[in-house]
Amino acid sequence: MLLKNLINRCPQKYKKINIKGIASDSRKTKKNFIFFALTGTKQSGDKFIKDAVKKGAVAVICKENFKSKISGLPLIKVKNVQRSLAEACEKFFKEKPARIIAVTGTNGKSSVANFFLQIFNFNNIAAASIGTLGVMQKNRKKPIGLTTPDIISLHKELNDLKRKGINNVILEASSHGLAQGRLDGIKYKAGIFTNFSLDHLDFHKNIKNYFNSKMIL
Repeated sequence: MLLKNLINRCPQKYKKINIKGIASDSRKTKKNFIFFALTGTKQSGDKFIKDAVKKGAVAVICKENFKSKISGLPLIKVKNVQRSLAEACEKFFKEKPARIIAVTGTNGKSSVANFFLQIFNFNNIAAASIGTLGVMQKNRKKPIGLTTPDIISLHKELNDLKRKGINNVILEASSHGLAQGRLDGIKYKAGIFTNFSLDHLDFHKNIKNYFNSKMIL
């Protein structure tokens, strides 16, 4: 896919660069990938731009105040790297199931997702769930490591499920995932809120931040 089709307001001289993949982790960057230098909770992606270039990145999206120069490489500065990444994922992994539902809450996400999957399986309707148990289908299970995978992995999984003919998906939306924008760029048919109680304050710092993260959905 051409860079101009992934990035809004792409400079004219970079528009025809061919992009074969997206990465926000320099270790996962490959030849002809575009690298998004996200600002994380502990480190800035700016520190890994050179590593991404060594791995084969042909374009880099970074924040506006990035100072360094990298000769011969398209370095596109944007106001919001996370938003640009979400938009790029939506365009690059454009095939998505028609009905995507997200469930959030302190407790019960996995149970609700599993009930959803069982009901559809019982009625012989192709469906999948994404969450703590992995990517679950009727007779398949694929581990993913996190309740809500990173944004690139999530978009890719949904794209792959659609190509398998699955149009009904429920995914667990963790407060961490919502706060970090991992669920951005996806069109949801419905959102489910199970409950709310004290948890994850090591990450959110206070109960207000925790609740506001849930309400992003």
